[in-house]
Amino acid sequence: MKKAVGLVLAGAMVLSMAACGQGSSNGGSSDTVFKLGSIGPVTGQNAIYGNAVKNGIDLAVKEVNEAGGINGVKLEFDFQDDESDAEKAVNAYNTLKDWGMDILVGTVTSTPCEAVVAKTSQDNVFQFTPSGTSVNAIQYDNAFRMCFSDPSQGTVSADYISENNLATKIGIIYDSSDTYSSGITDAFIKEAGTKGLEVVSKEAFTADSNKDFSVQIQKAKDAGAELLFLPIYYTETSLILSQADKIGYDPVIFGCDGFDGILDVENFDTALAEDVMFLTPFSTNAEDELTQKFVENFEKNYGGTPNQFAADAYDCVYAIKQAGEKAGITADMSESEICDALKKAMTEIEFTGLTGTNIKWGTDGEPQKAPIVVKVVDGAYEILK
Repeated sequence: MKKAVGLVLAGAMVLSMAACGQGSSNGGSSDTVFKLGSIGPVTGQNAIYGNAVKNGIDLAVKEVNEAGGINGVKLEFDFQDDESDAEKAVNAYNTLKDWGMDILVGTVTSTPCEAVVAKTSQDNVFQFTPSGTSVNAIQYDNAFRMCFSDPSQGTVSADYISENNLATKIGIIYDSSDTYSSGITDAFIKEAGTKGLEVVSKEAFTADSNKDFSVQIQKAKDAGAELLFLPIYYTETSLILSQADKIGYDPVIFGCDGFDGILDVENFDTALAEDVMFLTPFSTNAEDELTQKFVENFEKNYGGTPNQFAADAYDCVYAIKQAGEKAGITADMSESEICDALKKAMTEIEFTGLTGTNIKWGTDGEPQKAPIVVKVVDGAYEILK
């Protein structure tokens, strides 16, 4: 899952409304609006990600509607909570289908995305996930993603560590019950072997045992790991940093986009995150006009600083707008016709947004864009690459 930065506060579910039209006879598209649906966790452990995506989409929808919509057609937006649960995500998808959804921007996390993409493929509904990183999250030709895949994050992380001489002896602590974490770990280990990096410790935990990391940390320390690679989320990372500090273990810390939010963990001493590095597609510290305008408008509308998940989601809407205008989609088209038009147009556009410049997509739905690395310096995120 990708300053990068802060906690995005949950707001009430927002519907960015254009006038509601009558549902078409095919049970999908409305004849006066394009209905954009999204699915993700706005409650539970991963709520920071779902709320970020919800607000990022909502802001983009408002802006697109104010500018006249897509080919003169306004957007209507609805978001459904899945609590990062695959079964609940499928139920949410069915709810959105009953509502008349034309396009799905989701889901937010990988395992639910894998469940839902099987449904969107069967129904031929265009799906664009901002942050579902697993390979199988976009395994069908109707699905695309804005974020990096798990394998790409693992590969790029190993390359960066090697090229910048951060360490040669690596310890890994990962979540073996999580598709995201396991996928990154596998790719990292494969690439590390070609870059002269030695993985001296590889220790797993699961979602049922993600509070006490003393055993994993001690094994990494005993093995002489100079760097801990943590392809996990910020909550577990904060615990590992705190527990490592208690035993006097201070390795280099490197992670991936799941670290986004590390400086906003409640009751965490953020001084322990100093010098932490991680991959991200987005930083609020970027000085370009698009980023600064986005950050300003996001903070004004939602009261929190946007993270990369919000940025990825915002970019999804604008990429759909660009592809939709190229394809000439209209509100009287069925969701299946919209899907066929968009999946062709997506491979023909070149998109520049918050999370990358000159982004292109192949027929596999993968984006071609360069990541950046950020480092925590004096309690803030500094762009390194």
